[in-house]
Amino acid sequence: MSAHQPSLGDEPGLGSEIPPLYNVVYCSRATADVDDAAVQRIVCAAQRRNAEGGITGMLVFGSGVFFQWLEGPRAAVLALMALLRSDRRHESIVFLSENEEARERLFPTWEMELVSGEHIRDVLQDALNDVHDPHDNAALRALLAEVELRWGAADPALSPLPS
Repeated sequence: MSAHQPSLGDEPGLGSEIPPLYNVVYCSRATADVDDAAVQRIVCAAQRRNAEGGITGMLVFGSGVFFQWLEGPRAAVLALMALLRSDRRHESIVFLSENEEARERLFPTWEMELVSGEHIRDVLQDALNDVHDPHDNAALRALLAEVELRWGAADPALSPLPS
């Protein structure tokens, strides 16, 4: 951690316990007006806002799909998720994972980092393999179908999607 960066409060110290860290992983379809420039604006705004709330994480954007991991204090992450649910740039938000545990951060210095989306199909396919909720299953299948339409080439491993 750099000298100018404040402590996020979950790094272990001498004799201290690691406080619980809340994390959410979700994916969603971006609306048609979201392009790379819009994503860059989202990341810049998130970096400022997340630093204030002690939230770190990463965002993957590719083929019109957002995939995001958020971690931080429970109240801050839940408040951010409420904002995201009302954000008109997101459609079909699917929660892939949500938990709270005492652990160190996975992204201790990333207030929000944009990661290349070239493997978004693989990320969505992995999520589909692990999802149990029928609504989330249908939403993930729709996201995968949208990725295939945008790429214009079907991947035999993904299509047709069995029910």
